[in-house]
Amino acid sequence: MEEYFDIPVTINDDLERKIADAFLIFDHHGQKTVDVREIGSILRYLGMVPTEQEVSETIAETEFAGDASGTVHLSKFLPYVKNLLLERRMEPSPIEKLLEAFQVLDYEGKGYVTKDFMAKIMMEEGEPFSLEELEEMFGCAVDSSTNRISYEYYLNQLIHDI
Repeated sequence: MEEYFDIPVTINDDLERKIADAFLIFDHHGQKTVDVREIGSILRYLGMVPTEQEVSETIAETEFAGDASGTVHLSKFLPYVKNLLLERRMEPSPIEKLLEAFQVLDYEGKGYVTKDFMAKIMMEEGEPFSLEELEEMFGCAVDSSTNRISYEYYLNQLIHDI
């Protein structure tokens, strides 16, 4: 791994600076490397919404060939992720689509879904969420007095946080 330290990384524009800054937050040893387990967090920090499959693909494309250490160097990560961003891959769904999805789940048209119902859906359908991901979402989505997600209010919170 010593040979990684000497690999130059040139930052050419603001987008590359943004990617490098995000990457370096997770570089705990100051060696321009991160553990592969941090890749999903870095992508999400950059505003991307990758599936686990997309995180795995990113790791496969950026991890050094033959490297059993489980690290990714900034020199491989930077151009790959820049291309993903320029191609607008892994972008979050538009708010309109999220509203439609909530409305489908709210088959009675009440304007809310319960925390328990949402947890069941998110753990059992599609790509399951982890408990940590659920807790993070529920922290700002669930009204603690009713245990409900008023989805229009929640989506408005998302809009203002973006």
